Amino acid sequence: MTAHLPAVPTATEASGVYRGRARRGDMAAAEDDFAEFVRVALPGLMRYGHALAGNPHDAADLVQTVLEKVGARWSKISRNCADPTAYVRKAMANTHVSRWRRTRRETLLADFPDIPAAIQQDRLEHEPLWVALRSLPPRQRAVVVLRYYEGLSELEIADSLGISCGTVKSQASKAMATLRKRLGPLVGGGDA
Repeated sequence: MTAHLPAVPTATEASGVYRGRARRGDMAAAEDDFAEFVRVALPGLMRYGHALAGNPHDAADLVQTVLEKVGARWSKISRNCADPTAYVRKAMANTHVSRWRRTRRETLLADFPDIPAAIQQDRLEHEPLWVALRSLPPRQRAVVVLRYYEGLSELEIADSLGISCGTVKSQASKAMATLRKRLGPLVGGGDA
């Protein structure tokens, strides 16, 4: 007996390029099309989410939240959007910024818990580059991640985030200056 193995993504699929096939009005085809999109794009979206959120748990929550919203509107998105992956990245960046704005406020507790919860540490928690990257504002972090981690061009980043190329350049410049300042002593350069 031979075991049925899942198909290995082609080079085009693995690079994140997705070609939709669903036609208007065919709900089953739209669901299958969305499932195929998720299968192809999920690894890259998880990497992007991890870099945006700073840890794998928040990344998984971010990706799930966005994919739930996108899945509900998939037939319209796949019809009207030339690059659904860019659309999802933009939605992830916007959702992350919105979540960050809501949760940066203080949370006051009436009483401290008696037993501290056991927290599993992320292996990158104290990695200097991740610490410096997490300290960037959300938009600067998104630009740096898309440019240097995902390898997108300035035009692709501008399209993904819905901003101008000039904004991409200025955000990248500010972020790199901040990272150089914070990481300079570690790499033998910069002012401490």
